[in-house]
Amino acid sequence: MHIQTFNVGMLSTNCYVVNCPETKEAIIIDPGFDAPNEAERIVRYVDENALKVKFIVNTHGHPDHIRGDNTLKRKYSVPICIHAYDAHCLNGLGETLSPANILLEDKGLLKFGQMTLTVMHTPGHTLGGISLVGENLVFTGDTLFAGSIGRTDFAGGSDLDMKRSLEKLLCLPDNYVVYPGHGAVSTIGEEKCVNSFLRWL
Repeated sequence: MHIQTFNVGMLSTNCYVVNCPETKEAIIIDPGFDAPNEAERIVRYVDENALKVKFIVNTHGHPDHIRGDNTLKRKYSVPICIHAYDAHCLNGLGETLSPANILLEDKGLLKFGQMTLTVMHTPGHTLGGISLVGENLVFTGDTLFAGSIGRTDFAGGSDLDMKRSLEKLLCLPDNYVVYPGHGAVSTIGEEKCVNSFLRWL
């Protein structure tokens, strides 16, 4: 699995282009870009590497993770995937967004090429927050960050849900690499050791 990170938008969202090296099939996670030049960077990367985009995946429905959905859907004519509980967010930016095409569920699978990511429902930041678990890695959206955790004071947020979601994530092996929605890459083991926000678990 090859992962390319693009830092996009006013809130420095991590947009990931993830592809299967053997087949070149790819998914784009959290295209929260604001500006045309940010979209162009992603499209240029896809074109230069001859990738075949299969899905657009949103880890949750906040604007800084979904703003680019329309642009990429028009470009690649592929489904937009989001958890059912956050699907309504795709109509919440004051513009007509493309509706969700695939409603994700806990333990569902996203397959592209020879790669598979398993959906883990991780609410707390939003009702429909998800993480995507692969081989030795996890994309955590805005649930777990390097040295921090997602906010729970937005609509749909919940301290109890966040606690349960973090407990699920921390059951993953320590060597799993954490690719968060914002900030630096980490590992599950590193977060267990240094993330002070996890002491309340």
